[in-house]
Formats: sequence, structure tokens, C-alpha cells
Amino acid sequence: MAEVIEFKIGGLDALLGKFNAISYDTRRKGGRAALRKAAQLVADAARQNAERLDDPSTSTEIAKNIALRWNNRLFKQNGDLGFRVGVLGGAKQKNNYHTRRGRKGGTFETGGDYRNPGGDTFYWRFLEFGTAKMAAKPFMRKALADNIEAATALFVSEFDKALDRAIKRAAKKATP
Repeated sequence: MAEVIEFKIGGLDALLGKFNAISYDTRRKGGRAALRKAAQLVADAARQNAERLDDPSTSTEIAKNIALRWNNRLFKQNGDLGFRVGVLGGAKQKNNYHTRRGRKGGTFETGGDYRNPGGDTFYWRFLEFGTAKMAAKPFMRKALADNIEAATALFVSEFDKALDRAIKRAAKKATP
């Protein structure tokens, strides 16, 4: 039989009171803005880490391809707010199910996009995760690990400010 574990978090009464005072839409908007600022902190750290790894003798720059995007799929599926920090262009992959020049079933590479701001940086995954012949030099994971406390604190402070502003707006509307 499964054991039930209960825990209580103290000090949330004030926050829950604020939550009840504002509308659902306002909570989403304030939460999204606060989360964007926290994710931007991680993205900036990832850019700084990537600049150290970029080879100045090449025309490609991983740091320019680091992007922050709203995670719409997560929001539509669960209603959870989320941002993704990643590298534009992804990685090259081999496809064998497309038709190319009339030959079915042939294997060919779909490359990254050279039109990205930093060029075609498909190789960023090799640096981040390593290969059989090269040790990993993580810059994305390190950016999150080094800034998780700062990002969390920034999110909490920004979200608290957004809630306070929303409560003030609601109070203004309530009193004619």
C-alpha cells in the first residue's frame, strides 16, 4: 500500500490572498512577463558561456544563435507557463523518407540554416554533450545550473510586483 506524505508550506497566505484578488488573465500575463525575465537571465549567461567557446577564425557564432522562445505547446496542453532557451538551427539529421530529385528512399542530410544570425551552428550539440572522441564542454546546462537561484529569485520578485500592480488596478476600478 502506498504511503501518503503530507507537507505544509508556511507563509503563502499573503500570496494566496493576492491571487484571489486578481483575475485569471492578469495572473497569466504577470507570470509570463516575470518568467520571461528569469529565462532571459539564463539566456544571457548561455550567450556569455558560448562566446568563450566560439572560434574567432570561423564565421559562425553560437552565441548569436541562442534564442528565447515561448513554449506554446506546454501552455496549450497543461496551461503551464514556460519559455525555452535554445540554439537556433538545431543539428543536422539524416532523413531517409523524403523524396529528393525523384529518388525515393535515399538518405540525405537536412542541414541547419545558414541564414540564422550566427550562421549554421549545427555543431553546438557536439560541444554541449560531447562525442565519442571529444569531451563535453557544456555551456547551456552550466548557464542554468549556475543561475537557477538567481532566476528563481528574479521570478518571485517580478511576479510579486506584477501581482501588486494588478491589485492596485483592480482597487482603482472597484472604487468610482
